[in-house]
Formats: sequence, structure tokens, C-alpha cells
Amino acid sequence: MFKDLFNTTISLIFKPSEVWKELSEKRMDDNEKFLSGFVYPFIGLITMAAFIGVLFTRKEFDVQIALKSAILALLSVFGGFFLASYLLNEVWHSLFKRGKNMKLCQNFVGYSSALMFSLNILLSLLPEFFFLRFFILYTIYIVWEGAVPYMGVKEPEQLKFVSFATAIIIATPLVLEFMLGLLMPGLRF
Repeated sequence: MFKDLFNTTISLIFKPSEVWKELSEKRMDDNEKFLSGFVYPFIGLITMAAFIGVLFTRKEFDVQIALKSAILALLSVFGGFFLASYLLNEVWHSLFKRGKNMKLCQNFVGYSSALMFSLNILLSLLPEFFFLRFFILYTIYIVWEGAVPYMGVKEPEQLKFVSFATAIIIATPLVLEFMLGLLMPGLRF
């Protein structure tokens, strides 16, 4: 399971145009298989990395802050994924006049978020590499490459779709993390 997750993620990052074509040919009809085989393992790894990262990168060994950090990571990534999927589905229907298809939107958001998920894991374990956050902008290219083959967006609408989809995919987890951070003030370190 983790081998497929790793291979798909590396392929999406380094050769997204090829991978999106492959993924569009073998779309997963079973959404639960996609969630349990791709999204949920990433969420679990992000949560574990947040817990371990706080325990071993801080000067003091504080399990309470590590648990808060893990909960914050879990809720922001889990909620961000499902909220981004819902918002993309609504934009897909209202702006692009396509039928609502939550499974398609969840798959697209999940695959497009692979780089963000990987960066979350890496930055939780190695917070001194904060400059890697700039690579989140590469998500724009991943979404661009997947818009036409996977989502079936027409060429003239591609820029509009990529703008909305990227903004939703990147901003939703960040906004949730910020809001949850306000609710858990003990995490400010």
C-alpha cells in the first residue's frame, strides 16, 4: 500500500502529465478504495509526523503539545481535504456547468494534494527547512496538467479552472489550520 502511495506521489510530482493520463484511463470507481489507499494513509502519516516532529524537534519533551500538534494536523488536513472536495464540486457545478460528481472531485483534490501532503510530512519532521513551503506553488502545475485529461476541462476554461481549483486546494487546509490554531492557543511556539 505505501509503495503504491510513494510511487504515485513521486510520479505526480516529477511527471504529472503522464500520470494524469494514466489516472484518467483507470479512474477509480470505488471511491472508498481511493480514500483508504491514498488519502487516509497520507493523513495518518501527516498526523504521526506532526506528533513525532514536536516531540523530537523541541528542546523540552512535551507530550501535551505533541498531541495538540497532531490533532491540529489531523483536523486541518482531513477537514481541508473534504471541504476542498466539496467546494470544488460546487464550483464545478455552478461555474463550469457540469454535473456534480463528488467522487471525481475527491480524487482530483487528493491527487493534486500529494505534494502538499508530502511537504507537510517533511516540514513536520524537519521544521528548519521552512523555505520548502514555497514548493507548494508547484501544485499549480500539477492542477494544470490534470485539468484537461482527468477533469475533462476544455482548453479555453483551463486557466479559470486551474485558478479556482488551486486556490481551493491550497487555501482550505491553511485556513482551517489557522482557525484551529486560534482555538488551541497552547500551540504557538
